[in-house]
Amino acid sequence: MMNCPECGHAAHTRSSYRVSDKTKERYCQCQNINCGATFVTHETFVRFIVTPGQINHVNAHPLVSGQGHMNF
Repeated sequence: MMNCPECGHAAHTRSSYRVSDKTKERYCQCQNINCGATFVTHETFVRFIVTPGQINHVNAHPLVSGQGHMNF
């Protein structure tokens, strides 16, 4: 969530797309009914605070349609 640069109220992301591996462009709209400004922001990775020692990758879902159903 971002605050509106025009009035300072909360603004929600309406859509976004990946500009690069570390940057996302977001299209936002102010939630203040008297303002309603729409604007673009960039979210960019800056640095790690802690990095994992070892990453254990998991297997993909077994079905093309996603996770299997539970039978009761």
